[in-house]
Amino acid sequence: MNFVVYCLDHPGMVQRRLDHYDAHKAYLQTSPVRTLISGPLTELDGTMIGSFFLYEGDDIDTVRRFVDSDPFNQAGIWNSIDIRPFIKRVDNR
Repeated sequence: MNFVVYCLDHPGMVQRRLDHYDAHKAYLQTSPVRTLISGPLTELDGTMIGSFFLYEGDDIDTVRRFVDSDPFNQAGIWNSIDIRPFIKRVDNR
């Protein structure tokens, strides 16, 4: 099953994101779910304001536990986290 994870940062978190990026990137390599897509959400000018993930996993609880322990979340960067099941209908990659 696929899950979309949509995280929005607290205001003014760009430097904190950069400070915790290496730990976040290393943590993603330990995922118990398969990462299909990941990257920062941005303003039109490129300023990072959040994170987007598309995971493939067995259940939402596993995804939720993984996201809760992400260094970005542990560092208080994310203001909101929304996790939703996703049904892929088209994939033009």
